[in-house]
Amino acid sequence: MDAMNTPPAAASPRSRRVPARKAPPGRRDSRRPEVTRPETRRPELRRPRPGAGSPAAARPAASPSASALRAAAARERERQPPFWFASRLVLVLSGQRPVHTLLGHTRSSAYEQLAGLASGAPLRPRGADRRSPAVLDARGSRPSDGVIEAFARIVTGDRQRAMAFRLELCSDRRWRCAAVELDGQSPSDRSRPQHLQRPERPKPERPGPHRPRPGSREP
Repeated sequence: MDAMNTPPAAASPRSRRVPARKAPPGRRDSRRPEVTRPETRRPELRRPRPGAGSPAAARPAASPSASALRAAAARERERQPPFWFASRLVLVLSGQRPVHTLLGHTRSSAYEQLAGLASGAPLRPRGADRRSPAVLDARGSRPSDGVIEAFARIVTGDRQRAMAFRLELCSDRRWRCAAVELDGQSPSDRSRPQHLQRPERPKPERPGPHRPRPGSREP
C-alpha cells in the first residue's frame, strides 16, 4: 500500500494540550475616581528617658496647708484630758448643758460641787457681749501617777475667768473629775452667807523707816 494514501493516526485525548485560562481583564469605570489606600505605618516605640521612672524623679508630695495643720493641732488638743474636761465643764457652768451630762465623768463629791456651781450659771455671758464662753487654754501637771492638776483660762463676754479642777484615773482606766473650783473659790464658799465665809488674810505690812510719835523727843 502506498504510504501517501494512509490516513494519519488519530491523536489520543491525553495528548491534546488545553490552553491555560486567563483571568478576565479588570473592569474600570471612568466615571468613578480611583481610590488609593493609605500606607499603614507602624507606631514608633518611644524609649523612656533616663531617670523618668526612678523614685528620685517622681513629683514630691504637696505639703499640707496652714489651715490643715491648725485643724490637726486642734483635734490633738481636744483629745487631751485637761482640754476635754474644761470644754465640758464650761458648757455646764454656762447653762448650755445640764449637770447630769457629766454624771459618768465625775466623782460623787465633784458632782455635788459642780451642781452647786451650775445653779447660778456663773459662766453665762452678761452685758452687751453675748458670745458663748470658750476655753482659751487648758493645761495640767501630774504630781503623781493617775492624777492631773489642771488649770483653764476661759473667756466669757469681755471677761476672762479661771477654773481649776482635779482629774483622777479610776480603775476602769477612765479619767474622772474629782474637784472643781472657779476663780479660786469653791462652791461651798459661794453657798455660805457673807458673814460665814472664810475671811481673807491681811497682807503683812512692809517695815518702813522709823517715824517718831508726835510729842515724843528723840534721844
